[in-house]
Amino acid sequence: AVVLSAAVPPLLWDGFAVLGTHPAWLCACSASLGALSLVLHGLGPRQAPRRSSLAHKISRFLKCCIYFFMSCILFHAIIVLYGAPLIESVTETFLFSVLLSTFTTLQCLCVLGPNIQAWIRVFSKNGAMSVWESSLQITTMCTILGAWFGAFPIPLDWDRPWQVWPISCSLGATFGYVAGLIIAPLWIHWNRKQLTYKSR
Repeated sequence: AVVLSAAVPPLLWDGFAVLGTHPAWLCACSASLGALSLVLHGLGPRQAPRRSSLAHKISRFLKCCIYFFMSCILFHAIIVLYGAPLIESVTETFLFSVLLSTFTTLQCLCVLGPNIQAWIRVFSKNGAMSVWESSLQITTMCTILGAWFGAFPIPLDWDRPWQVWPISCSLGATFGYVAGLIIAPLWIHWNRKQLTYKSR
């Protein structure tokens, strides 16, 4: 989804570029990854019949939407507290917070649902009980670290086009997310005995 968000829009939109039209790329990346996550989650295992009533599905969907929006607002506030412009580039900052929420919160909502207790358990020390929860921990941590490391080049006086806010941070978050997707299966493979013991 990340690769397609950079490769497909230039075929449909003249002048589209990850660096040149960065807000558009942020939207394309968030939308494509979000759609793919929701489709793959929909193809996953079904819930018990008593839990699959229409009212329960609507309530769960609305809770997930509220949690995702709150995550976007929280990320936006944290980014501003870490030095992002408060008034200038507010659209770019919010789109960056949407991208971070898509990489982190949406994945948690797809796997754990709107269950705060499960989130606290999974993100506490040694709280992951399955390979999916361990994968969530790793990809979330790599995404946040990637965004943080991506901010380092911004104050340098290199005058490169990718130093404009929030290009390097969003690219760092994207590379961190992809790195997390690669690191997670390797870490799970090397620690599979411990995870099997914990799941029992």
